[in-house]
Amino acid sequence: MTSGSATHRIRLRRTAAIAVSLAAGSTLALAGTATARPGTPWAADSAPIAKGLYQSAYSERNHVLWATSAVGRPPVTQSGLVKVDPHTLKVEATYTPPVSNPETSAVEAVYGIAVDDEHNTVWTTNTRNNSVAVYSQRTGKHLATLPNVNHAREVVVDEKHNLAWASGFGDGTVVAFDTGTYQEKKRVTVAGSSPAGLAVNERSGAAYATDPANDRIIEITPRAESPRLIPAGDGPLSIALSRDGRTAYAAGQADGALSLIDLRKGVVTKKVPTGAGALSVTTDPASGRALVANRTDATVTVVDPRKGTVVKTVTTGANPNHVETADGMAYVVEKSGSGPEGQDALRRFRIGR
Repeated sequence: MTSGSATHRIRLRRTAAIAVSLAAGSTLALAGTATARPGTPWAADSAPIAKGLYQSAYSERNHVLWATSAVGRPPVTQSGLVKVDPHTLKVEATYTPPVSNPETSAVEAVYGIAVDDEHNTVWTTNTRNNSVAVYSQRTGKHLATLPNVNHAREVVVDEKHNLAWASGFGDGTVVAFDTGTYQEKKRVTVAGSSPAGLAVNERSGAAYATDPANDRIIEITPRAESPRLIPAGDGPLSIALSRDGRTAYAAGQADGALSLIDLRKGVVTKKVPTGAGALSVTTDPASGRALVANRTDATVTVVDPRKGTVVKTVTTGANPNHVETADGMAYVVEKSGSGPEGQDALRRFRIGR
């Protein structure tokens, strides 16, 4: 939200899980162009963006879609923070992360991403470097690298409480940083867990991390002395919250379904099959619908959580890795490698009512 927005409204930020593998897919548009399927409210545009696309995050303040890219395994020398015009799907700028190892030319490769419009910054996870980083939205300048987040997977920003939460997939930790000072504020460790996707309820200050290794959600609240563990389907990798913050939506990569979880009761109330390899989930604030990117099936499923039914399934390019919503549109990162120079693509479609 922009700094002038009302803070009493629930603002739910979430990110989805990172998938590291690359794959090839169908051919999309030439570089710098977009293709469209006209005639229905579900028509989709797509354009090649960069090799190694992972996630995206929308800035309401700047009306920009930010995306991360990283190519290959360590030492990763090709990575970028990409600034995309959401209307044209054209790349406006690409910022290279700082070098982390001069001997190999490896950089702090960026994977997970979240936007902090209150401080006009972008937060990323540097998974290979066990850290998170902060960049200026205005200039793209690297502002800080914050260490000690083991295999940093996801990051999500709570603008109301000035916190950025990051998941340490490698050692069962969830870490909160002050978004103004970049100082570590809280560290929670759940033995035997593998925190992945994140969501935050800005009204209550509660943070939620999926734990796919144990089929559960880790709930961290400001007043609780220890985290609460909530069942969450089969292999929950990504999480989003309902508008009122009472229900969690978990995308299960193992069961290919969206689990609806009553957070007060701590139970799964319904499972909605979406497709093989359900990887990323987000919500549309206007309609309250949940969208799930199914990597194996190459689809995005739109779900009505109130009815527990599928509204629409949209076919994407190969290997959809992440889905984000903004202003009634869905933006899907496709790890298709289908651009003219092997770029991965960004697909856009209208969510509808």
